[in-house]
Amino acid sequence: MYIGLMSGTSLDGIDAALVDFDQEHPRLIATRYNPFSPELRQKIFDLCSPGLDEVNRLGELDILLGKEFAATATALLTDNRRSNTEVRAIGSHGQTIRHHPERKFTLQIGDPNVIAAATGITTVADFRRRDIALGGQGAPLVPAFHQAVFSAPETNRAIVNIGGIANITVLNKDGATHGSDTGPGNTLLDAWIEQHQNKTYDANGEWAKSGVQQQKLLKQLLSDNFFHLPPPKSTGREYFNLTWLKKHITQESPIDVQATLVALTAHSIVNAIKKYFSSGEIFVCGGGAQNGFLLQQIQHIAPEFSVNTTEKLGVHPDWVEAMAFAWLAKQTLEKKPGNLTAVTGAEKHTILGGVYFS
Repeated sequence: MYIGLMSGTSLDGIDAALVDFDQEHPRLIATRYNPFSPELRQKIFDLCSPGLDEVNRLGELDILLGKEFAATATALLTDNRRSNTEVRAIGSHGQTIRHHPERKFTLQIGDPNVIAAATGITTVADFRRRDIALGGQGAPLVPAFHQAVFSAPETNRAIVNIGGIANITVLNKDGATHGSDTGPGNTLLDAWIEQHQNKTYDANGEWAKSGVQQQKLLKQLLSDNFFHLPPPKSTGREYFNLTWLKKHITQESPIDVQATLVALTAHSIVNAIKKYFSSGEIFVCGGGAQNGFLLQQIQHIAPEFSVNTTEKLGVHPDWVEAMAFAWLAKQTLEKKPGNLTAVTGAEKHTILGGVYFS
């Protein structure tokens, strides 16, 4: 068995998944979610932007997050009466605080030395930088897992992961796999409602659903160059943030902006998928799968597709990414590649991550 640990650009907490890979298809044994305290979330958020005393703050937060990841993995095992000796390795994504592939640079923190020492389990981490060293984007990395688990030879299928940033994996029925980041997923939605409603997210998209999509604003947002770049491409909150958004806003009401941001996420996802095929199946995972209004919008603008969550494929949408990093840890220990060059643009397939033995 392996444990996957995931903390994404939404900065909400840690997803942990205990996964058995002994059968043909991965089996999710147990899960745990550890929300970040408001104080810890603020520390992470502050470090995501340039500021004073960055190196010291980074070092302290690197250790603190390492302890959080370790505590989450330990609690996962304790709650399910499992021993650390039953787990071959932990795959820890870490917390991204910078992602600048155009500068050949990405950084995820959450010290794997601390995780390995605290849990007594070999830990695999720092998955993205080897891909970047080979000329890739370092993201998205989950398409290799999606390909291994969700491919279907009889149909064109897209797996859409909507976290803070959204990404797609395109699984053509001819066997070809493509993918990329598509733009903002939840990050602008969360930031906007936090500013105007003092809530960390828009539950089920109810606030957005009460607004009116502003087509002029939507057109302006979709005109951004990122949406027109060909893959491979990736992005993060360094680019899509409230500063970026406010450059486009004029007199729109906050609730109408929220409604338009849902449309932005939906259109950017569908536009990216339609570059590969015009009909098929869309399966959504990640936090965005809980936003019913967003899923309705995707279905509305893509009537040629069936739209469901990955639960229909047997994997709950909340745990796909954590499972993916458990799988990536397995790939690393077995000295198998974890990236897809057609997705990231790296020069070659390569083994990802560093191994920290217990």
